[in-house]
Amino acid sequence: MSMEIIAIFLFAAIFLVLMSGYPVAFVLGGLSVIVGILFVPDFLDFLPLRIMGTIQNYVLLAVPLFVFMGLTLEKSGIAEELLMSMGIMFGKIKGGLAISVIIVGTLLAASTGIVGATVISMGLISLPLMLKKGYSVPLATGVIASSGTLGQIIPPSIVLVLLGSVLNVPVGVLFKAAMIPGLLLVGLYIIYVWIFAFLFPEKAPALPAEEIMAFKKKNYVSKLVKSFMYPMFLIVAVLGTIFTGIASPTEAAAVGALGALILALLQNKLTLSKLKDVCKETTYLTSMVFMILVGATTFSLVFRGLGGDNMLVNMISSGNLTAHQFLFVVMLVVFIAGFFIDFIEIIFIIVPIVAPVFVKFQVDPVWLGVLLAINLQTSFLTPPFGFALFYLKSVAPPEVKTIDMYKGVIPFLLIQLLLLVIVFLFPQIIS
Repeated sequence: MSMEIIAIFLFAAIFLVLMSGYPVAFVLGGLSVIVGILFVPDFLDFLPLRIMGTIQNYVLLAVPLFVFMGLTLEKSGIAEELLMSMGIMFGKIKGGLAISVIIVGTLLAASTGIVGATVISMGLISLPLMLKKGYSVPLATGVIASSGTLGQIIPPSIVLVLLGSVLNVPVGVLFKAAMIPGLLLVGLYIIYVWIFAFLFPEKAPALPAEEIMAFKKKNYVSKLVKSFMYPMFLIVAVLGTIFTGIASPTEAAAVGALGALILALLQNKLTLSKLKDVCKETTYLTSMVFMILVGATTFSLVFRGLGGDNMLVNMISSGNLTAHQFLFVVMLVVFIAGFFIDFIEIIFIIVPIVAPVFVKFQVDPVWLGVLLAINLQTSFLTPPFGFALFYLKSVAPPEVKTIDMYKGVIPFLLIQLLLLVIVFLFPQIIS
């Protein structure tokens, strides 16, 4: 049996075992080490150096810092105040509550980038309110789930940080490239909600005028200004320092983490127990990411030792696929893989394998990174395994049925696919 065939079996075995629910990091590392010992033992001599080189990557230090920042903001209650203020601000127009959720999701994405925290926060606060005011269940759940995933494409995005590391692209460059597509996606979401509310006003009603007036009597202006100031402070602190060249993404992540702590202090909500919870969850999430990264590094080394990367390049060359045809195949594979496995596994398993082929085709890695980020965002929404749907279902009232959530996200999935086509056809949009 040739080494290339063994590489294919290794790749297939990993996917099959992943479907059983066994921890990803141990599947990647364990199977790869076993195959490496049996067939390419000499390559395993390089494994410690590869792992240490990966772990010492300065850019990846931004991951725990951005996670810490997002969790601190979630615990401080800033999302709750922002949602309530924006809901009243847009409440007098049809579909106003849904539009406010999209805008809040955008601001939280640009200041936290944590999908789970954003979806759960907005699900707890805005979903009961939208249902109480007569919004249809599919629209309400679709808006919340899709808005919560904006942190996948709008900087500072952990997806972009990890893609930058794998594709060897400066994270700051990826952040800049993703801004316009991210904001365009927000605009498309709002246009859809506005059209839906125009066609079906009874499913997206405006808030009663007396309710809006009653809320505005309670220091509404000061609450609105304060609600905007806090996330804008973080957006400027993080993205502003990156785009102006004052700080690297890792340094800006540290600024953001400190800024989130300061905001929590200003809110008088930074207790010792909450700080412990934030640190504990940050440690858990960071450990998960880096354990998967170590496993993926092991897999990548063994896969290349077996000649898997050369086999893939040769297959593409012999198949006479163009760069765009190969890109379509990869995007389709990533989209389908998103049904079953998390974005972290996709980034660390699939992207390193196909990256050398894109280098051979001289595909712009920045453009490729943005396309992959948009595609990976769809995996959070795609039924039946979209993680945003799981997060929302966990906090949704009993009357919210799973099938209604599936119906609600389909229009937003189509919008994201439309954005993917736009960025593909007009790559200059990222410059």
